[in-house]
Amino acid sequence: QVRLRESGGGFVQTGGSLRLSCAASGTTSVFNSMGWYRQAPGKQRELVASISGTDRIDYADSVVGRFTISRDNAKTTVYLQMNSLKPEDTAVYYCNVGTYSGATFLPLANWGQGTQVTVSS
Repeated sequence: QVRLRESGGGFVQTGGSLRLSCAASGTTSVFNSMGWYRQAPGKQRELVASISGTDRIDYADSVVGRFTISRDNAKTTVYLQMNSLKPEDTAVYYCNVGTYSGATFLPLANWGQGTQVTVSS
């Protein structure tokens, strides 16, 4: 079983930056990829960024050039550096561990509590 703990959210003004962290504990060795999702009020959860076991990185079109995903060498902590934040980035951000199927990241663990990001206009 994998436990996920996200942190680093907060309240920022448009154009500001935040760095999210996600620590995965438990049976993480069976998963080779990690990803960040977000869910805004009234919307479905969407994939924001993911990184594979071979360090392939993918971003949603809406965050390209503004967000950067990275992880530690142990591959148990994943980060999301978010720059040039916009009000539409407001959401609860979640991480997950999983695998890639073709070009698609598949989350495989139970979701954590997430961390709230609020961007004011």
